[in-house]
Amino acid sequence: MNKRQLLQSLFAASALSMGLSAHAQNTPIKFQLDWRFEGPAALFLTPAAKGYFKDAKLDVTIDAGNGSGGTVTRVASGAYDMGFADLAALMEFHANNPDAPNKPVAVMMVYNDTPASVMALKKSGIKTPADLSGKKLGAPVFDAGRRAFPIFAKANNVANVQWTAMDPPLRETMLVRGDIDAITGFTFTSLLNLEARGVKAEDVVVLPYPQYGVKLYGNVVIASPKMVKENPAAVKAFLSAFAKGAKDVIANPAAAIADVKARDGIINVPMETRRLQLAIDTVVNSPNARAEGFGQVNGPRLTLMASQVSDAFGTKTRVNPEAIWNASFLPSAAELNVLPKK
Repeated sequence: MNKRQLLQSLFAASALSMGLSAHAQNTPIKFQLDWRFEGPAALFLTPAAKGYFKDAKLDVTIDAGNGSGGTVTRVASGAYDMGFADLAALMEFHANNPDAPNKPVAVMMVYNDTPASVMALKKSGIKTPADLSGKKLGAPVFDAGRRAFPIFAKANNVANVQWTAMDPPLRETMLVRGDIDAITGFTFTSLLNLEARGVKAEDVVVLPYPQYGVKLYGNVVIASPKMVKENPAAVKAFLSAFAKGAKDVIANPAAAIADVKARDGIINVPMETRRLQLAIDTVVNSPNARAEGFGQVNGPRLTLMASQVSDAFGTKTRVNPEAIWNASFLPSAAELNVLPKK
């Protein structure tokens, strides 16, 4: 090898090592969603696609999920560093596993209201919660609305409900077939799934939990105790980048769906755009969210939810609201100002 070749190879090796060290500075974060790559996933996929996480010196990988309970468990196990899950599922994990060494914590509120609702077809004659007494309801056993139904039932004096369990893809099909009288589910999931099965939106009765006395919070960003303890700066950087991306998504949901399609090429773009818009309107930019501030919680409301979940879920120990919520990583007020004025 001559002197010139030697210099070239040394330069190439140096450039490679500089590139690797620059990449190594980006903190890897494995993140799991609560569900499939559907419209609402844009809240996380858009900041990734726009490079906001990378700009924050993070190397974030985002995987689809199969329910909030699974997400909480996987973050607790260390398989994932952070995730997106229903706050009630996180509370249940804490209260049922008091001695678990690794209990994830909620670090940011995203769905300020639970998206859960009871849905029925108008032809069933069900118009109000009172009409549900004595009826046959259906949902997967882990469905957030089904788990929290005792809270809804207590608030509305509903009694003698019979439950039928099924896999998620069968829920809306069984309602359309008449096998059950009503279902529980996230409004923006089940309503559009019913439409996909040929039911018109105007033929569906929707009884949203927040409109019928249920003040539960919905989904939050969660982080593993290891992440919180060993890399608090990365948690903070993640939330800042996420808030920046969420602002873009809320401002232009139609554009954000392209980032979901990039992850799942077979999605129905018009349907997922509507699903995302419905999620924004009902649980992200809701009156409660605007009153409390995006990303944040109200202390007394959190305490009430902890008590209600303890009772409804029959947990081994009572939920301690202070143990499940950590607001110290939230971005500045200016960064959290992502909700457009109504």
